[in-house]
Amino acid sequence: MIRSGPIRVKVFPMQELIPPELKIDVSVKPLVLSDATLSRADGAVVLLEKKAGRDQAVDRLPQAAAWRQLLRAHQRSGQESPVLVTRLPNRRQTLVVVGFVKPGATGFERLDLAGKLAREVVKPGVARLHLHASDFTAPGERAAALEALLSAVLAYAAPMPEQKSKATVAHDLAHVHIADRASALYDRSRAIAAGNHLARWLATLPPNVLDSIAYRAALQELARREGWSFRFYGIGQLEKLGAGAFLAVARANPHRGAGIARLTYRPRRSPKDAPGIALVGKGICFDTGGINLKPHRGMYTMHGDMQGSSVAVGSLLALTRLETPYPIDCWLAITENQIGPNAFRPQEIVRALNGVTIQVVHSDAEGRMVLADTLTLASREKPRFVLDFATLTGACVNALTDRYAGAFTNRAGLHDWLQQAGRHSGERVWCFPMDEDFDTELQCPGADVLQCTLDSKGDHILASRFLSKFVEASVPWVHVDLAPSERKGGLAHVPTEMTGFGVRYAVHLLSDAAELDRQLRSLQ
Repeated sequence: MIRSGPIRVKVFPMQELIPPELKIDVSVKPLVLSDATLSRADGAVVLLEKKAGRDQAVDRLPQAAAWRQLLRAHQRSGQESPVLVTRLPNRRQTLVVVGFVKPGATGFERLDLAGKLAREVVKPGVARLHLHASDFTAPGERAAALEALLSAVLAYAAPMPEQKSKATVAHDLAHVHIADRASALYDRSRAIAAGNHLARWLATLPPNVLDSIAYRAALQELARREGWSFRFYGIGQLEKLGAGAFLAVARANPHRGAGIARLTYRPRRSPKDAPGIALVGKGICFDTGGINLKPHRGMYTMHGDMQGSSVAVGSLLALTRLETPYPIDCWLAITENQIGPNAFRPQEIVRALNGVTIQVVHSDAEGRMVLADTLTLASREKPRFVLDFATLTGACVNALTDRYAGAFTNRAGLHDWLQQAGRHSGERVWCFPMDEDFDTELQCPGADVLQCTLDSKGDHILASRFLSKFVEASVPWVHVDLAPSERKGGLAHVPTEMTGFGVRYAVHLLSDAAELDRQLRSLQ
């Protein structure tokens, strides 16, 4: 019999595992919209409030006659496009795009329009880009529209991994000038863009590049660069701890490189023992489904089943860049779910780290298994708040499509806050019930809890009830099921199939320390 050694995937250079920093200078200062200012830019985007008299709005633009003619051509054709595009007759042939923002637009609507505008202007030949906006009726609407536009421009400009023999040249963008007064809004946009780029980059890497071992190396490098502390609970240590749920999933791997990573951010002026928050992410680098093997269509993009972890670490990056004033721990469950003679099987009973015994039903419900032990580790530290992200269930996609994420919490009093953060951020979430009587579906005679049920009825809710058994009861916890993590054509302002959904949401939810304190105090 021929014996082969353990399979080892090639580790690519570190710069290919971590995205390059965007070298785009962003400046903010008032700038009058005129022929002279536009002639100094290669491209410009102008936002106008959408009102009944759109002809009057374009009449106030430089080269008004051309814009009026273009608008009327759209109207005659019956098109209600919110985007007009032309080149000005100046030396640079400045590419100018005009967009109409609906009064009282939601966060998602602003981002969706911004994505359409960015697609037209982030192109080769546009190195200097100006962002302008007319006056808006409601206070704050103008700045919010410009912030969404900057977010879209940065999302479109962010390169994605590729292994082509000849690199793709997507754009020449080097400088973005926002015609406004300096605002923390734009600093937040840049931090979110960096976090979203990291989340999308990691999720796009192919599975022969980003396996568990390479992922650990990438996280170590990120920790060194960003000043985070790093700890890794490898297979040996998890065996000693009794993390049977995680270990069951990792059992079929041809290596022992899986484990739980802990990244720690500490603000400069925070007391050493100050309670902070915990971010938790599911990091299945490739999901075959295990013994219950997925069909080809279901397995095709399963290199992206680690997006819960990439969103968690992307959120950590964004909050670090914003110098968040409280401590953050980021816990990532990193493994593959492989097929093989050692793969875990239906009807096995395993003991999780907190002592709860689990009867396995389906090997493709591996995400809740690795999160069980990771949530136990995270919540044992007694953080003030736990927020976890996972591409967990198809049931959530069936319930919400790939436009909303599902939110589940052990504190029903947080529902309004959670959904409001989704509305404001533009990354929308919908809160589902978490009543205790759902647990009757997970009862079984041979163990403390069933991993899942044989049918998929309400699996997004039952998965969350399962996870709740591994969170300390005293700790407020929110689970986000990332139904929009993967969407053909992108979503809103993000153009790529792997969307990085959740980073913008997390920053809007957590960056306001005073509001976070108020929400958590309201639970006491």
